[in-house]
Amino acid sequence: MENLEIKPILEGLLFVSESPVRLETLLEILPEANKEAILEAIHRIQTEYEDDFKGVELVEVAGGYQFRTKSKWAEWIQRLKKTKPVKLSRSALETLAIVAYRQPVIRPEIEEIRGVDSGWVLRTLFEKDLIRMMGRKDIPGRPIVYGTTKTFLELFGFNALSDLPNLKEIQPPSAPEEISKEEIPKVEDKAEVQGGVERDVEIATETKEESKPDIRSHDDP
Repeated sequence: MENLEIKPILEGLLFVSESPVRLETLLEILPEANKEAILEAIHRIQTEYEDDFKGVELVEVAGGYQFRTKSKWAEWIQRLKKTKPVKLSRSALETLAIVAYRQPVIRPEIEEIRGVDSGWVLRTLFEKDLIRMMGRKDIPGRPIVYGTTKTFLELFGFNALSDLPNLKEIQPPSAPEEISKEEIPKVEDKAEVQGGVERDVEIATETKEESKPDIRSHDDP
C-alpha cells in the first residue's frame, strides 16, 4: 500500500480511538503495511495538523499516538464538554512528583522526603489512577511499591517516563552570595509581594488533607 492510502486509514483509526494507539497495534491492524510506511504516514499527518488554524493535533503520548485538541482552543472545548480540569492539591502534586522521579518507591521513603504522613494523599492519587501498586518490597512488613500509570503520562502529556524534565533543569537559581546595602530594601519589598502571592496560591490549591485523621493505606497491616 502507498503512504497516501495508509494516511486516511490511520486518521480514521486514531480519530475514533479514545486512548493512545500503540505502533504495535497499528501494525496488527494494517498487516499490509510495514513499520516504516506507517511511521511515514503518521509523520505526514502530524505535519498537516501543525497548521495554526487546525483545531486538533496528532501527538505521541503514553507510548502511542492520539488526536488531541490544541490547548489554545481549550476555553471553547470546555464550553461543549462542560468538564472541569483535573485539580490536584499541592500535597498531591508533591507526592506525585516524588513517585514519578523515585519509582519504584515505598510509602516510608515518600514520607521521609515529605516529612509528613502520606497515606491519605497516596489513596487519593490511587483513586485518580495516577499511581499504581507495582508489587511489594522484600523487606520486613513487605510494604507496597508505588509507580505511576499510563493515565499519569496521558494527563501530563508525556510519551514515556524518560520525557520527565531533568531535575537540574527545573531547580530555581541559587541566591547571590552578597547583596549591596542599596539593594536590600528592594529585595525585601519584592519578597513581601511574592509571599502574598504564594499564600493566595496555597489557599486556592491546598486542601485540608494533612489535617485529616490518618487513614490506613493499602500497605498498612
